[in-house]
Amino acid sequence: MIFVYYSLLLFLLSRSVPSVALYSVSSSEPLFPNQTLVSSSLNFELGFFSPNGSNNRYVGMWYKNFIPSKVVWVANRDRPLPFKDQLVSLTIGSDGNLRLLDGARNVVWSTNVSMKSKGSTAALLDTGNLVLRDGDSGNIIWESFDYPTDTLLPGMKTGINVKTGEKQYLVSWKTDIDPSPGNFSLGMTPEVPPQPFIWNGPDPHWRGGQWDKSKFIGIADMDMTYLNGYNVQQDIQQGTTYFSFSVSNNISFDYLFISSEGYCELVDWDDEVGEWHHGWKAPRDRCEIYGTCGPFGICNASALPICRCLDGFTPKSQEEWELGNWMGGCHRIKELQCGRDPNSAASIALGGIQNDYFLKLSQMKLPDVSTYVPFLDAGDCQDWCLNNCSCLAYSYIDTIGCMVWFDELMDIQSFNISGEDLFLRLAFDERENGTGNDQNNIGSSTKIIISLTTISAIIALGAGIYFRYRWRANKKVKIRKEEKEDLLSDLPMIDFKSILVATSNFSIRNKLGQGGFGPVYKGMLQDGKEVAVKRLSSSSGQGMEEFKNETILISKLQHRNLVKLIGCCIEGEEKILVYEYLPNKSLDTILFDPRRKGKLTWEKRFDIIQGVAKGLLYLHRDSWLRVIHRDLKASNILLDEKMNPKISDFGLARNFQTTQDLVNTRRVVGTLGYMSPEYAMGGMFSEKSDVYSFGVLMLEIISGKRNTSFCYLGRTLNLLSYAWQLWEEGRGVEILDEAISVNSIASRPEVVKCIWIGLLCIQDQATDRPNMPSIVLMLSGESDLPDPKPPTLTSFQSPMDHEIRDQQEGTLSINTMTRTVIDGR
Repeated sequence: MIFVYYSLLLFLLSRSVPSVALYSVSSSEPLFPNQTLVSSSLNFELGFFSPNGSNNRYVGMWYKNFIPSKVVWVANRDRPLPFKDQLVSLTIGSDGNLRLLDGARNVVWSTNVSMKSKGSTAALLDTGNLVLRDGDSGNIIWESFDYPTDTLLPGMKTGINVKTGEKQYLVSWKTDIDPSPGNFSLGMTPEVPPQPFIWNGPDPHWRGGQWDKSKFIGIADMDMTYLNGYNVQQDIQQGTTYFSFSVSNNISFDYLFISSEGYCELVDWDDEVGEWHHGWKAPRDRCEIYGTCGPFGICNASALPICRCLDGFTPKSQEEWELGNWMGGCHRIKELQCGRDPNSAASIALGGIQNDYFLKLSQMKLPDVSTYVPFLDAGDCQDWCLNNCSCLAYSYIDTIGCMVWFDELMDIQSFNISGEDLFLRLAFDERENGTGNDQNNIGSSTKIIISLTTISAIIALGAGIYFRYRWRANKKVKIRKEEKEDLLSDLPMIDFKSILVATSNFSIRNKLGQGGFGPVYKGMLQDGKEVAVKRLSSSSGQGMEEFKNETILISKLQHRNLVKLIGCCIEGEEKILVYEYLPNKSLDTILFDPRRKGKLTWEKRFDIIQGVAKGLLYLHRDSWLRVIHRDLKASNILLDEKMNPKISDFGLARNFQTTQDLVNTRRVVGTLGYMSPEYAMGGMFSEKSDVYSFGVLMLEIISGKRNTSFCYLGRTLNLLSYAWQLWEEGRGVEILDEAISVNSIASRPEVVKCIWIGLLCIQDQATDRPNMPSIVLMLSGESDLPDPKPPTLTSFQSPMDHEIRDQQEGTLSINTMTRTVIDGR
């Protein structure tokens, strides 16, 4: 449909080729149909157009010199002009307003600025903002950025002012060839925390989830890898909530728009390829349509059927549910105990009142219509909900706080990637133990004795807990002080104020990305050195042990293929690491981006493979610490200005004197898809665990595809399985990334060798895998290669098989961010 839209736009532009370009509009120089208004750098163009050669004429703005182009703003979408009227004009009126006049000099559209201005002019900025300037002061008195149509450009905002009632929503075109307002709108809600919505008329159509100060948690794949320019500004006192986004290079060739069919899509221009790249889009499946599973229903796009009731609930209509109509939702099976009269017959029959309990649901898109309860920590949040009988569920997120739900839980989704914890209130599971009738025969004096004994026990227990809490709190303070002093003695320290200055108070404009342990910001120290500042979040799971581990390890390791630590900061709850800044970011941002991966020629990819191999060789054998990284993956390989690779993120690394020995750990950490079988399943790791991860990384670099999200001909298999299948069939070289395959025919023997080595590295048995010294020799061509053994993960499954297995066994998170995922045996 978008292609049709662009084709029609090309047709309309070909019908009205402008003959004159203006750089401003004034009372003495109006804009006529044979002219266009252009921005200074010729990024944008404004003029008259007629969609699909219709009989209607509009004033609109589009990208200039882009084929196909895109109309991003329309002035008179409510009041089109007749195409046959050739005397229309866009000019400045006597009151200083920009006006669209028909042939009879009637005002069809106006900026409607109340203050009068003499000599005002209108101009088009390179950001795509049409501005009206006061003739005397030169100040902007009106701008199109305040009046979006269906498209949001970088620097624009969409949102709401509840005090004035003003809504700056994106409103779709009626059809792809009719700019008049359509049925769908996109905007922000004013609640705390705010949420993005698409509405179909007055009805919700899609919801992006709560804003956690860096992303919307209801969008499972919201890009947190690098250069996240999304921003929400909310002023409760002023009643305003606005969303905007920015781009890293300050070139406004990106846009977000709402289509006539109700899809929100993020699009950007790829200058190298010369075409628009259509990226994120929502809704993408039925689970993302608002309320698909109804109240207390939960949707999982990977399951069959996609809807089920929450635990403790059953369908309101089993007949409708079986027909695939889930909108009616579910209702509770057992009544909650909270709020009941303990002396009622029903309560006595059940043996007295039992406290409700909370069931933890993980990796959830949280329900709609939450209530924010300020100034509560996680424990207080649960207590608050437990003591409020109307509270049906709660969730605590460090970057948001305590959220509770009182009404029907709507629009819940189960994610395979990311998601939050939702705690659902359920009735105590009553067991018929026959004690209910005996309770009635207990004498009143006995009840008093039991009550007093219980109260005394509770007081004693409370006192014990209190004193133990005080003792542990004092002990933690002492331990933290000792750990900090230990770090201070060995590491270069940077004070927190200097870091605030370097990062402009952790400005969103300086944000480079979000890793598993917290956000990363670009900064500049007082000496002019550019740095990357990793600020560990309290919710990251990386405590003082991991922080200390990373700082000490990386400060004592020096190699050209390892990232360099500049310093660190420990002040209060702040734990910050300051690294050298690498301008080409992480490998995954280029390797897995269809628009940018072509920059990685085979020669560069081979250099990256060799560089990572040499870095691992140093860690395993040449450094005096002998380190196992345990989280080697594309997002932890950073690239300098010459595309030289540097291994980063040593928070999970371990150092041993004999790295070849298998070591058992009860805490398995890392990223699924990169972990060796013996580590993921049994908690056993060694240097061969890193070799396995290196093999996965090699195959990703060769193919340009992620192991964890690879799909071939609709079959659910990973990249390793596909690589082995091609190898077995003698077609191993076909795995090579199409973006570079044409240019690397002469290097095919080298490509085959790298695939061969990659398959050797991912063998199931750690003893079968080569070590890093052998791998470096293999890459240099100084060693013969043995035949690889097939990996276990080569069985092919249909998507249905995979979905059924997910239902029966549960789905592990596949995430590019590091998390603790499993306990070893």
